[in-house]
Parts: sequence; structure tokens; C-alpha cells
Amino acid sequence: MKSLSCHLFLILAAVTTGWAAEPAPAPTPPSVAPAPAAPPAGRPARPQAPAGADDYVLGPDSRVQPGVPQGTWEKYRWDKSEIFPNTVREVWLYVPAQYDPKVPACLMVLQDGPRQYAARERTDAGNRARQTLEYATPNVLDNLIARKELPVIITVFINPGSTAIDANGRPDFANRSVEYDSVADNYSQFIAKEILPSIEAKYNLRKDPAGRAIGGISSGAICAFTVAWNHPDWFGKVISDVGSFTNLRGGHVYPQLIREAPKKPLRIHLQDGIYDNRSPQDPERDWFLQNRLMSEALTEKLYDVQYVLGHGIHSSKHGGAIFPQTLRWIWRDEVPKQ
Repeated sequence: MKSLSCHLFLILAAVTTGWAAEPAPAPTPPSVAPAPAAPPAGRPARPQAPAGADDYVLGPDSRVQPGVPQGTWEKYRWDKSEIFPNTVREVWLYVPAQYDPKVPACLMVLQDGPRQYAARERTDAGNRARQTLEYATPNVLDNLIARKELPVIITVFINPGSTAIDANGRPDFANRSVEYDSVADNYSQFIAKEILPSIEAKYNLRKDPAGRAIGGISSGAICAFTVAWNHPDWFGKVISDVGSFTNLRGGHVYPQLIREAPKKPLRIHLQDGIYDNRSPQDPERDWFLQNRLMSEALTEKLYDVQYVLGHGIHSSKHGGAIFPQTLRWIWRDEVPKQ
């Protein structure tokens, strides 16, 4: 197998490496779990995840640590889009405590940001409407930046477009698939022309692609890849967790495109689980298969890629549990000198 700068990590439930240290161990599932009932004649069984397959937990890097300086939030709603008219969305900005306006900071843009990535911890009042805790991104950034395991990164958390956000703060995300799953350049232009200009005017940010990352989960992951694929001069790093590289709106074409196109200067993290939305009867709608094909295509083209395969389902638990290691890997060449 070709290796060079490519990194291929297959992490199963029974493997105990540095990457598997954060999640709690779970029983090793069989390679093909039985379906709960016999499938219709002529159709392959859909592999089912065994109990406990997705029991990943957050480690200390993802929790608030005493004495670690915390960054600050800026939050607003964007309802002036010309590229996606009649939509409204939340945009949150996290600025690390170590940010120095005299020194250009790195930039990271996370799709489904307020929804999936922005929670710091659970409270007695419960989670915010339509928000999950699995990534705890502000804690991870605080802890790793303070220890100089990451550069200073200003992070944009952006939700997909909604037709409305109700009085209780619940967005409908009605425009999510149009924005995220489409293999087109609309969303890239939206980020570049509508979201980033005001942020770039206020903060001193790196303009080179090595200093910029974009990421997401599921449809947000293929969205992030599409932006970087179309504009590697804007973003040089991609974080994809359980990416929807499937035929929702044509995303299954990427493995072929990767093989046919000249290699682009991208570093790509792919995370997936062996029970991620399996569909043997329809390969173009099989999340596990399509992520594997993405990894194979990127590896064959000698991309700087790592494929972290766990034993989970289509969820954020595995990606969230390894998120500190993901950030260390994706930003490894930007870490400040001790």
C-alpha cells in the first residue's frame, strides 16, 4: 500500500491506541450483525449495530478544566442572504482568550455549528433547543490552545438556513439539505461573500489555506468537503465525521472525481462507523461504503488523509469523543513552538 504522507487509521472497538483512549471501550461487534427480521426475498439484510456499539464518552480534554482561560462568544442571526434568500440562521463566533490582534489567528468554520459543536456542558436546565453536547468544542479549544497543542483558532459556528426560528429558539433547518448536500458552489460563495467579510474586517485572520479549516458532521461534512474541494486556495484542511458522501443530491460522485482530478493541496480527516447507515441493496445510499470509497480514492491519490473507523452508527458520539485528537492531527503543522 502506498503510504508516504497518507495516514490510514482503522480503529475498531477492540483496538486500544492513542486514538481509542478517549472513548469508553465497548464490546467488539460481529463483522456482520444479524438483522432483526428476514429481509424481503432478493434484498440483502441491513447490518444492525449491537447494543453498546455507540457508547463513546468525552474525555478530560473535552471538559472544563480549572485554571484554563475561556474564550468569548459573539452571537447573531443572519437573515440577509442573497444566495439563500428567505432564510435565517444563527452564526456564533468563538474567540480564544489568547487571541492577539497583532498576530494573525487561524480560522475554522463548522457547519451545524451552534447545533452540534458549541455546547460547553450540560446544565440542570437541560440542553438548548436542538443542540447536542458531543463535541464540546469551546472546552477542547480552551484546553488545547492553553497547552499550546493547537494554534490560536477563531472558530465560526454556523447553522444551516431555516425558514423561521420560533420564539423558543427552535430553528427548522428547512434549507439544510439544499445547502449542504448539493455538489455545487453556492454554499462556498455564501461563506466567502456573506459570512466571512465582516469577521475578517474585525479580526486579524490568516488568509492562507494552511491556516484555515472547515468541517462538519453528516451533511455538514460533505458540505465542508465541497467548499474545500472547489476552493483549496481558501481552506486547506477538512474535518468530516460520518460524512454524507451519498446520493442525496449527487454526493456519491466524489470518489470518482478525486481519482480523475489532479491532486489538490488538502489535508482531510474522515471519521465513520461500521454501522453508519448501511444499505447493501443501494450502494449509493450506504454511508459506510461511500466513506470507505472516499478513503480509498484519497489514499490512492496520495492525499494527506486519515480514516478513523469506529464501531458506531450515524451519530456524533465517536467523532465528538476523538475531537481533541482530530484537531491535533489536522492542525499539527501550525502548533506554536514551545
